[in-house]
Amino acid sequence: MDPVVHFELPYDDARRIAHFYQSAFGWELQVLGEEMGNYVLATTGKADVKADAPRGSIDGGFYPRNPDWPAQYPSVVIAVQDMRAAMKRVQDAGGEVLGEPMEIPGVGQYVSFFDTERNRVSLLQPAG
Repeated sequence: MDPVVHFELPYDDARRIAHFYQSAFGWELQVLGEEMGNYVLATTGKADVKADAPRGSIDGGFYPRNPDWPAQYPSVVIAVQDMRAAMKRVQDAGGEVLGEPMEIPGVGQYVSFFDTERNRVSLLQPAG
């Protein structure tokens, strides 16, 4: 079973969205630089001594809205062991993969897809 490991939402103003989620929910936000696509990383829960993250906690991030990209809506990211196999399963199940995987330095391969209801969801094959 492939778990949901991340969420994403688009933004128009990185500092504004970071301030909002920090103020409203106490999340820790890190505005990454140009080399990381101006991504804003969101930590929604702190790990305790016995676990990697609080039970039920999913971290996420925010990306700059881009008029050339399709379906820039809230999305979830599903971790997979084999990107190409997962892309094939998506297509075989009636989904539409949106382009080729991109390499995110230090994170892994990433690609988005539409499910059968035209929801944008993403796949991540972690680096390593």
